[in-house]
Amino acid sequence: MEDQLRQLTDNLKNIVAVGSAGGGLVEVTLNGEKELKKIKIAPECLEDAEGLEDLIFGAFEEAYKKVESESKSLSIPGMPSFGF
Repeated sequence: MEDQLRQLTDNLKNIVAVGSAGGGLVEVTLNGEKELKKIKIAPECLEDAEGLEDLIFGAFEEAYKKVESESKSLSIPGMPSFGF
C-alpha cells in the first residue's frame, strides 16, 4: 500500500496541464501539484496590462481544471480516488 501511495504521488507530479486564453495569446503550464511551471505571453499582449491580466487568469483557470480532472482519475486499486 505504501508503494502504491508513493507511485500515486509520483504520477501526480508527472501530470502537466496547459491552459490557454485569447486564442493562444497566453499559455499557462501547471504540474499535477498545481505548481505554476511556465507562462507564455505573446508580445502583442504587452501593450494592454488589464487585458493581459484577464488572459493570464483565464489560462490559469483552464490549466487548474485540467489538473483537477486528471488527478481525480488517479487512485490505488481497491481504494477510492483521492481527488487531489
